[in-house]
Amino acid sequence: MIIDVPFIWTAFVEILKALPLTLLITIGPLLGGLLIGIAVAAVRINSVKIITPIANVYVSFFRGTPAILHIMVIYLGFPLLINKLSSYYGWGFNANSIPIVVFVLIALSFTAGAYMSEIIRSGLLAVEKGQIEAAYSIGMNRFQSMKRIVFPQAFALSLPNLCNIFIGFLHTSSIAFIVSQKELNGAANIVASNNLKFLEAYIAAALIYWMLTMLIEGITALLERKLTVYNRGGVV
Repeated sequence: MIIDVPFIWTAFVEILKALPLTLLITIGPLLGGLLIGIAVAAVRINSVKIITPIANVYVSFFRGTPAILHIMVIYLGFPLLINKLSSYYGWGFNANSIPIVVFVLIALSFTAGAYMSEIIRSGLLAVEKGQIEAAYSIGMNRFQSMKRIVFPQAFALSLPNLCNIFIGFLHTSSIAFIVSQKELNGAANIVASNNLKFLEAYIAAALIYWMLTMLIEGITALLERKLTVYNRGGVV
């Protein structure tokens, strides 16, 4: 078997057209997951009655099951639920009109939220309570102490893990092809099938994923250097 090296570049250019969808499926759930993660982390840290056990089950379930199952359950289950509610309440709405990518974003947002909550919770708990007490002693209220003391340090401490989850979800976006989403992996499969050059197409896709991963790592390294001041203690 001889590798068609020039075709790797041809495939690279063709597969790269799917980059916007890949970034959407990667960044969208991370932003949604961040909001979910903050809420879940706050509930678990403050031990809110009734809600905390629900949050614990949520985190355990989504961390303990594959993301591909989350996509399939949401993709197959949400339209049934929406159509059932629409029929019952007379909304006249058909879930089939909702783009499939929306279900992917919802599913992966729940997945990301479970992982984000653990990262955020561990970051917040890593900040010494003495610093918060010191902030109160100089007249700061709870909001000010969280904004100026706790959150900056928690973010700096959590940055490596946030980088890892960013890279992880970049790779996880490849499973969206199972519901006909033409992201990088989906585009690679189509290019490979159309030209019967599977190895070359997958090499091209791997190079794109690798370049994106190095870019994320580089940006994270720059942020870490900027935020080293917070790893040495809070700033007032």
